[in-house]
Parts: sequence; C-alpha cells; structure tokens
Amino acid sequence: MKGKKKEGEDRIETVATNRKARHDYEIISTHEAGLVLEGPEVKSLRQKQAVINQGFARFDGDALWLYGVQISPYAYNSLTEIDQTRTRKLLMKSAELRKLRNSVQNKGFALIPLELYFKNGWAKLTIGVCRGRKAHDKHEQIKKRDIDREIRRDFKEKFKG
Repeated sequence: MKGKKKEGEDRIETVATNRKARHDYEIISTHEAGLVLEGPEVKSLRQKQAVINQGFARFDGDALWLYGVQISPYAYNSLTEIDQTRTRKLLMKSAELRKLRNSVQNKGFALIPLELYFKNGWAKLTIGVCRGRKAHDKHEQIKKRDIDREIRRDFKEKFKG
C-alpha cells in the first residue's frame, strides 16, 4: 500500500517556516493562500531553497501580494533569469480576502508569512494576521512557557508509574 493515501488525508511537505514570527508577533488568526509561481521557482521550492523570515503581505487594489520572500534561483534553469525576491500574488477566495482586508485595517496589524509548504503538490502559504509584541510581552511569554514546562515535568515525575 505504499504511495496510496487515505481518503480525506492531505500530503503536506514543509518548505520553510518563520519561527521568529511566533516570537515577535501575537498571531490573531491564520489563513491558507496559494502562490503564483513560475516553473523554476517551483523546482527551487521542491529543493527547500526559500527564506520567508523577511516577508510580509499587503493589499494592492483587490489583490493580495507577497513581498520580501526569497526563493533562490534554480541551479539548472535554462529559461530567463527570475528575480529571487520579486513580489508574488497570493491566491485566495474573494470572500476570504474581504474578511482579511477588514481585519488588517485596524492599526498595528500586519500579514506575516508563517509557513511555506506543498499540499497535495500545490505550493501553499500560511499567513497570519499578527500584532507586534513589545519587549516586556516577549519576556512574559518566555516566563509563562518555562513555568508550563516545569509544571508538566513535575506532574510527569509525580505520577510516574
């Protein structure tokens, strides 16, 4: 049964994640979007040659565009050269775009790419509606995470069989 997938199960292959975004921003909601890519870019993504740490998304007219994401050039590209940090269009349903536009219009919110992956062979991007964290918020989050970790560790030791 190798290679067959169960019904309703998606094959997801992660290309790049933005771990720093989860530290620097408070993520309010996440949304999945498709990407408009050219052939060599897809081949580079399959080789996991992408950096999304400096990226952000912005509305330009009715469309949502991705800025600052670097997809390295494919080594065996014989076609025209493609700029590795070019702006790329994000594909979403219009109702979801309207909802996203309304949530971002509030001051202090930004659209940040969180994860770039292939889902059933299609390049997808998870973008988050985020609000920036202050330095003291970051420290509080680290303290809370450490306390939770210690509580779990003590609980595990206490009830160890």
